[in-house]
Amino acid sequence: MQLQILFLISSIFIAFLFVPISAKQPLFIFGDSILDAGNNNYINTSTFGQANFYPYGTTFFQSSTGRCSNGRLISDVIAQHANLPLLPPYLQPGESHFYDGVNFASIGAGALVQTNQGLVIDLHMQLRNYKNVQRLFRNKLGDFRARNRLTKAVYLFSIGGNDYSSSFILNDSTFLSTYPQSEFIDMVLGNITFVITEIYKTGGRKFAFLNVPPVGCMPIARISSTNGDCIKEPLLSYPKQHNIALVSILNELKMKLPGFKYSLYDFYTNLQQRIDYPSKYGYKEGKTACCGSGKFRGIFSCGGTRGIEEYELCENVDDYVFWDAAHPTEKVYRQLADEMWNSHSHGSYSIKDLFYLS
Repeated sequence: MQLQILFLISSIFIAFLFVPISAKQPLFIFGDSILDAGNNNYINTSTFGQANFYPYGTTFFQSSTGRCSNGRLISDVIAQHANLPLLPPYLQPGESHFYDGVNFASIGAGALVQTNQGLVIDLHMQLRNYKNVQRLFRNKLGDFRARNRLTKAVYLFSIGGNDYSSSFILNDSTFLSTYPQSEFIDMVLGNITFVITEIYKTGGRKFAFLNVPPVGCMPIARISSTNGDCIKEPLLSYPKQHNIALVSILNELKMKLPGFKYSLYDFYTNLQQRIDYPSKYGYKEGKTACCGSGKFRGIFSCGGTRGIEEYELCENVDDYVFWDAAHPTEKVYRQLADEMWNSHSHGSYSIKDLFYLS
């Protein structure tokens, strides 16, 4: 009898040793302001690259968090669907384990190092930060369990929009005009492909992507149009070509890299639909932002800390597609994330599929 009890106790102890720290699939987030949960709070940048002041975040969090919205982002809603907590910014002080995942994204970041250089955490630096987390996993869990956890993880990307829009917004087309359109787009996608491949080498197999949104139809672009229309060149033409090429690249990676699986969400089309037909999706205004100044509230002045102190703030943010001159409202992000969770675009997996795959 004593022998049986000892065997039972030892069996329980051994089983306990092999219980994973979290049974959930981790989520690692890369990209720009569409996904940044506050990394730019902790870097030396300008207020144009931050959102840690009133009225950002106040609808959901009751205070600003560094998210470019009145509340949560797509990444927050996806984490909720995956039964994960709100994932912290990588640079947030006191965060060091990241077992459920972490957010590496940075407001204003591009796939190219030159995009807003010195003011953002570019995609290559985000990769280096990820590799620091990979080493942390290996030190804490050992090589086998660390790689297993990274293989089960989902890697979420929203990147590229700033590479095409920053030159226009800053009124400096020098960098963009240095290269033919196709060559410039190839450079952006080449950098994204490199980062994907590097993550794959660490064990990453499940990737989720938002394509580039219609930046030419955002209030910050529309305000520059003489008749208030979208800016087609380069702010619609480049994203369109980028998105077409992205589909081909992901299919090539699927053929080239064993076990590579991806989800691709058509951010461009689904945001454009809400801009053009707001009432269909429960909005009253698709062109003018809730917070900002000037025509369409397209001047990036929300909060009054970006060189212009006076700004307007709408009464009911849920009536608006855009929160500020360049970013959608939480309501839009929730709708898009819900669609994204179940969407099968271009024959890819849904994000829900990725989280349930072993």
